[in-house]
Amino acid sequence: MDEQTRYEAVSSRDARFDGEFFFAVTTTGIYCRPSCPAVTPKRKNVRFYPTAAAAQGNGFRACRRCRPDAVPGSAEWNVRADVVGRAMRMIGDGVVDREGVPGLADRLGYSPRQVQRQLNAELGAGPVALARAQRAHTARILLQTTDLPVTEIVFASGFASVRQFNDTMRQIYARTPSALRAESGTGTGPGGGARERSRAGIPLRLAHRGPYAAREVFDLLAADTVARIEEVSGVPGHRTYRRTLTLPCGAGVVAVDEASAGPWLEARIHLTDLRDLTTAVQRLRRLFDLDADPRAVAETLGADPLLAPLVAARPGLRSPGAADPDECAVQTLVGPVVAAGLVERYGKLLDVPCGGLTRLFPEPGVLADRAEDPGLRRLAAALADGTVRLDAGADRDAAEEALLRLPGVGPRTAALIRMRALGDPDVDPDAVPGSEAWRPWRSYAVRHREAGAAGVSPGRRRAATRPPPAGRRTAPPAPSSPSRA
Repeated sequence: MDEQTRYEAVSSRDARFDGEFFFAVTTTGIYCRPSCPAVTPKRKNVRFYPTAAAAQGNGFRACRRCRPDAVPGSAEWNVRADVVGRAMRMIGDGVVDREGVPGLADRLGYSPRQVQRQLNAELGAGPVALARAQRAHTARILLQTTDLPVTEIVFASGFASVRQFNDTMRQIYARTPSALRAESGTGTGPGGGARERSRAGIPLRLAHRGPYAAREVFDLLAADTVARIEEVSGVPGHRTYRRTLTLPCGAGVVAVDEASAGPWLEARIHLTDLRDLTTAVQRLRRLFDLDADPRAVAETLGADPLLAPLVAARPGLRSPGAADPDECAVQTLVGPVVAAGLVERYGKLLDVPCGGLTRLFPEPGVLADRAEDPGLRRLAAALADGTVRLDAGADRDAAEEALLRLPGVGPRTAALIRMRALGDPDVDPDAVPGSEAWRPWRSYAVRHREAGAAGVSPGRRRAATRPPPAGRRTAPPAPSSPSRA
């Protein structure tokens, strides 16, 4: 997009471009999302930035009305397999907060200077600035949805000191932390609404762009649930998906509702350590494929005569990822029934059970030592020692090649792991003739074909064990609480 096209998107308040770029107004010192409902500024006063961090780095503060820090992430980072795309996925997962820029660079296989230079060149901000913008958003969520003391929020959101926290919040939001909290009515003391919210978990609105085919996503999740770590309750249209998470600093339990009153999914997150909030949110976003651009997918797939009616019938159909890539790889290999047995035998118990959720999925090292199946042991050992990397910033080609070197992992299984565990939007496990025309959205074509053929997407195991005949093509303003993330 050139700047004139961007300005036209701003003038028409086109929400399709929220998160794809940001605009700032020099006369007000404020930056916004393209769909901001405020009066459109004059073109001469507008500056465009690829990321919120770039706008913040140039001295602009976040708009109070449109909350540009809460938009869906750019769909570009899911598609791109280069160092910038991989870095953005890892920063979103909290790698810079936990390991610093050297840790990020080491995972990417580049020097810190190279990573800094490439991110600055394309995004207008380096890894520290990008992580800082993310910390500020996490802090705002905690301020406005919990009654935690500010000193706890400082470190839970990844800041190194209270002073750094205060300076950042004033710079980005032009308010003090206490003023941000006062806007939402939190911190009202014992018995207040904030304390009730804390007991119910951290409420969030997980924003997405464009239409969202929630029914199909929840159908897929319901078909694949693994007892003790996942469950889906309710009736279609009003279901809740709940699961446990193993996170860097502790455990978590999350719940996401199918029904929604706006362009978001309602969620609640319970964490044993609040430092995991950013990571938990990003993993939910990948699981529900919330950063996708359904318009771009529909434009490509809708041009195929066989897919066009399927795309028209299910606008906003997503290609779900995985909340835990290693867990997803194991489930793809053995299926949800066997996986449930592994959870029962080797999964760590939650400190506090939550309904039917009682355990965490066993770590790869545990399965490598104790699992009986030789193929599973080999996969688990490769995940545990890093021979196979499936983290947010893993090189997708290298991961698939490493999987194929493992005895018992065939091309279709490796492709399914790549599609779900690595969130690759361009995978065709069936190698359908002519699917090259569906690039870079072949994973979405898979979901459309499944939905059209069966009315509900089959589970990972069913897809892996009963492939279709080779060569066959089957036609067939936001409130302060909960916060958007």
